[in-house]
Amino acid sequence: MQYGNVKGIKKKISRIVQGSIMLNRSNKEEGFALLDAAWQAGITTYDSAHGYGGGEVDRMLGLWMEGRGNRDEIVIIGKGAHLNQDRNRVTPYDIASDMADSLVRLRSDYIDLYLLHRDDPAVPVGPIVEALNEHHAAGRIHAFGGSNWTPERLAEANEYADKRGLVPFAASSPNFSLADQIAEPWKDCLSIAGPGQAAAREWYAEHDMPLFTWSSVARGFFSGKVTRANAEQVRDQFDGTMSKSYYCEDNFKRLDRAWALAEEKGLSVPQIAL
Repeated sequence: MQYGNVKGIKKKISRIVQGSIMLNRSNKEEGFALLDAAWQAGITTYDSAHGYGGGEVDRMLGLWMEGRGNRDEIVIIGKGAHLNQDRNRVTPYDIASDMADSLVRLRSDYIDLYLLHRDDPAVPVGPIVEALNEHHAAGRIHAFGGSNWTPERLAEANEYADKRGLVPFAASSPNFSLADQIAEPWKDCLSIAGPGQAAAREWYAEHDMPLFTWSSVARGFFSGKVTRANAEQVRDQFDGTMSKSYYCEDNFKRLDRAWALAEEKGLSVPQIAL
């Protein structure tokens, strides 16, 4: 396993992050077996969010860490301030509320990396940066960043922090994979994949900001279960976001090349994709 670093986090951060949205207490043994296998493979970093499973994902991770006694070695990526059906929720109040819920569910007094699950460009960055700094100073979070934030908004937030001697955003989590995201899988999702997002990728390289990209195998498009020939037959094996977001000729050409390279190198398609 390869490991990286994020400023503010003093633990080894595995370059492969274990997703956990499938976890729930109705199938605790199977979920714990998955987490154990990831841990034994050297994965130290686990992704969660306040809204996943109505809090079940946070609860499962909390129970697992408590049972294994490994909280001091685990890097938890928590997320909050996701919009709901009524309104956008990128506010100091909602950040504090979601964070408090997650800390209780995780059975922890801190979250290693806290990401704002969405952005609301109508909200000035100042109060958001100030609120996150308050939680950072209190020890509730060790580093923070944005998920589905544009480079422009990240730059604005970090400029605000820099001018006031505050802690800046330390990481970002957009979509990125070998496939070009041709449609949003969910509302207000941001991708840096494909030719049209070259400038965004250049910004990240220039500013050396760590990325925790989501859907790195494109919702299963590069899972090794999809080929050009069987794409319609396997469509129903995945949720509708995969075909909506990734079924197009350019992406099938990329998939063809991934299969060919996997065969040539003796690897799996997911290994090529990652």
